[in-house]
Amino acid sequence: MNDRLTIDYFSDVLCVWAWIAQRRIDEMNDQWGETVRLGFHCVDVFGDAGAKVAAGWSARGGYEGFAQHVREVAIRYEAPAVHEYLWTKVRPVTSGTAHLVLKATEIAESPLEMTRLSRALREAFFVDARDVGDLGVCLEVAQGLGLAAAELKRHVDSGAAMAALLADYRKAEERGIRGSPSWVMNEGRQVLYGNVGYRILNANIEELLRHPEQEASWC
Repeated sequence: MNDRLTIDYFSDVLCVWAWIAQRRIDEMNDQWGETVRLGFHCVDVFGDAGAKVAAGWSARGGYEGFAQHVREVAIRYEAPAVHEYLWTKVRPVTSGTAHLVLKATEIAESPLEMTRLSRALREAFFVDARDVGDLGVCLEVAQGLGLAAAELKRHVDSGAAMAALLADYRKAEERGIRGSPSWVMNEGRQVLYGNVGYRILNANIEELLRHPEQEASWC
């Protein structure tokens, strides 16, 4: 049996399905601890949030229709209730800003701190209706976790965070990631996409941990 499993996890901070998936991540951490390592990567779904909403919801109520959809989805899948102002009064223009600060955190601190901030930014947006498309808001959330906002901004200003973010976007494209959230396992052989139940995710983890790496593929 393998000692440790690494899963590459691709998500967009503004994606409600990734917010719902946070419960799966929490359950996975509780059950597997350090046995399963989650590598967080950003994927571009709401890079241009206005265009994204317009493309899918212009004939279904625009932002108001999309906001109602997000609320209904959160209730249906028992995620923490989303704020009533979400996508009605609070409309981030991009997820890219939050992603930049996440990559700056990975550079300045560690992947673990990036993971912590990812959860905090999602909560700030979905629960508190804070505009995480605004750099100042993202840095305030980071500072609330004890991170050095000035150091994070330095990596944003220098372009280092942008380079790391574009590398994530390129990796998502190369791996054929369809959207957010996506779980990539077994060196890319297995991809779980969208609203994946924890039992399905856990079954894949158990199977991969049970078999040695050299037996991952018979071909």
